[in-house]
Amino acid sequence: MDTKFARRTERIGRTTCSYWRAGKCNRNPCRFVHIETPSPPAACGYGNTAYSYGKKPHSSSENTPKYGSKKALLRDNGDRGDATRVAKAFKKSSPRICKYWINNNCVHGEQCLYLHSWFRGDGFSTVTKLQEHKKVITGIAIPVGSDKLYSGSTDGTVRIWDCHTGQCAKVINLGAEVTSLISEGSWIFVGLQNAVKAWNIQTMSEFTLDGPKGRVRAMTVGNNTLFAGAEDGVIFAWRGSSKADSPFELVASLTGHTKAVVCLAVGCKMLYSGSMDQSIKVWDMDTLQCTMTLNDHTDAVTSLICWDQYLLSSSSDRTIKVWACIEAGSLEVIYTHTEENGVVSLFGMPDAEGKPILFSSCRDNSVHMYELPSFSERGRLFAKKDVALIELGPGGLFFTGDESGLLMVWKWLEVPKVASS
Repeated sequence: MDTKFARRTERIGRTTCSYWRAGKCNRNPCRFVHIETPSPPAACGYGNTAYSYGKKPHSSSENTPKYGSKKALLRDNGDRGDATRVAKAFKKSSPRICKYWINNNCVHGEQCLYLHSWFRGDGFSTVTKLQEHKKVITGIAIPVGSDKLYSGSTDGTVRIWDCHTGQCAKVINLGAEVTSLISEGSWIFVGLQNAVKAWNIQTMSEFTLDGPKGRVRAMTVGNNTLFAGAEDGVIFAWRGSSKADSPFELVASLTGHTKAVVCLAVGCKMLYSGSMDQSIKVWDMDTLQCTMTLNDHTDAVTSLICWDQYLLSSSSDRTIKVWACIEAGSLEVIYTHTEENGVVSLFGMPDAEGKPILFSSCRDNSVHMYELPSFSERGRLFAKKDVALIELGPGGLFFTGDESGLLMVWKWLEVPKVASS
């Protein structure tokens, strides 16, 4: 036992502290040496980046190279003497962002196997990061004609941001989780537990719409009607009223889902609702009656968007389905795209050139960007945690909000025009 301990101590004593190399070691004494030691021969497959292939590449206690599947990678490539080139090739193929870089403490710099960027692709860029919310961002909205950005979170607050300065101008503490937030005209609608709050930003009036049971997780507006999907599977519909005590009147309760309604979309004079019960229901906007139920997903339906004459749906079953009217108004799946992870949400918008782009937020802390209708990958956005929602802004801006409370502001970049000769 003493001999093994001595050998281990001797081995540690010959290992240079990677944190010291980066000028960040705060241990005194440190069990690793604070001097440069000769690198092992490159012929052994180590090189200057060999430690990056270990199971814990960012740990100062794991500087001794360990070979698992990466040893086979080196052997299969027939390049045991150039580990640096293999590492760079592996990094290029890896779409994962470095979680240590996100927190400003990655010690590997350019030799890190993971990306040190918030995105991959071109034609867009980050503008700023707004990190004030403490929990999941559940709603982002910029009312028409307003210079304020509204964001809601399960931390119980709605924050109002100045679009010119990027500073938080006001915090509204609601004392309960904000589970959804949208805007329509001069109104801001906030989904809460058992209620919807309605604020008019012009008159500064405030109303509470009662009726929903449980968390209101999805809202949309169509045909002059506000729809709110609740946790008990019921969709509540309010229309404008001339009553003095409230400008909204409950006109219907749409029943049919057996579990929580988590997404709503309006298109082609229809309301579409997706639920944890794995189904999509189609409702006639005039009669507010269910006309059909779609059951092609095998897990919770997480998002719905309408694009031209098509309906796109996503699910925790890792698929995005494209639906189209076939005969007699029936909807059928004409294309299925499969992701490697469950899909959190979808959003569609045009890029700077007007091309339709589909954003697919997945359970890998990233948002995949596809050109429609080809589904060819355009790029990828990264976040600290899963991106709960995406929203379009003015002037080529768009926003992403993740489950850590990070609100990212992005911008489409204008493509320079080539002067004709």
